[in-house]
Amino acid sequence: MTMDSLAFLKTLEQRVSLTSEDKSILQANAAWGLEIAPAMADHFYAYLGRDSEMNAILNQNEGRVHRLHETFIQWFHQMFTGMDDWGDEYAKCRWHIGVIHVKIGIVPQYVVPAMGVVVHEVGRTLKASGKPDELQESLGKICMIDLAFIEQAYVEVARSAVLRETGWSEALFKRLVATGASSL
Repeated sequence: MTMDSLAFLKTLEQRVSLTSEDKSILQANAAWGLEIAPAMADHFYAYLGRDSEMNAILNQNEGRVHRLHETFIQWFHQMFTGMDDWGDEYAKCRWHIGVIHVKIGIVPQYVVPAMGVVVHEVGRTLKASGKPDELQESLGKICMIDLAFIEQAYVEVARSAVLRETGWSEALFKRLVATGASSL
């Protein structure tokens, strides 16, 4: 796959209107983000664990939930810090996270509502902590960018696999998808 993750990130920033002010707000609250990250991870995995299929994926290997919990805390904090001011390193990291979701079978039908749980719980925590509404708006934007990376990973992995296995051209693939979609 030859996805330009930085170009994708910049496109998403424009689409959700993530501004330099949003980034400054997030960075100014990075310590608070790290402080609440474990509780957000608890909400996230409690939600996912209630689904039997998702619970089986999460507990497939000994210690997986613990490792995922730690990874979630890192991911959550990185949304506040931007790692490299939301540059190439951030984009590559988010793309890698998306590909990992594909590899272990955490499909968008799980990720999207789970991200909704995180956004909801962050909103409640923001209010309880007396944080400004602007922080919730900025965090909501970066959450949607991160979610788009995960969803795009599914699209790119599927497209790449079909093209590789069939030898089809990109144009034929797009035509077949469009034809299939119009028949639904």
